[in-house]
Amino acid sequence: MNDDDASRRELAADRTDLAEDRTVMANERTFAGWARTAMAAIGIGLAFNALFQAMEPAWAPRAIATIFILLAIFLVPMAERRACAVSGRLSAHAGKDLSTMNVRVIALGIGVGAACLIAGIWLLV
Repeated sequence: MNDDDASRRELAADRTDLAEDRTVMANERTFAGWARTAMAAIGIGLAFNALFQAMEPAWAPRAIATIFILLAIFLVPMAERRACAVSGRLSAHAGKDLSTMNVRVIALGIGVGAACLIAGIWLLV
């Protein structure tokens, strides 16, 4: 093997490592996008409940808000599972990846917060 072949192999390995780093970052952005979507669903639910409190029957706006918040509770764990699965198959080289524990804590925080909001909507009449 000559120096030119070794140089090409090294460059190919560097490109592969950088591509994997880009994929790690794309996975984090995808999780962040799904977390934002869940937060938006929570916001829509709360806004609907606040704007239509005078709606009859009185339980209807709370039920619709609950549906949106339950959607968020469904979205976040699904995004967390996907992000952790992809993260487990990849390894960062030049960049620092978000740890799977942090992803789980974020997902758990959003899920517990959303469940508390549902309880608050129904119990604080």
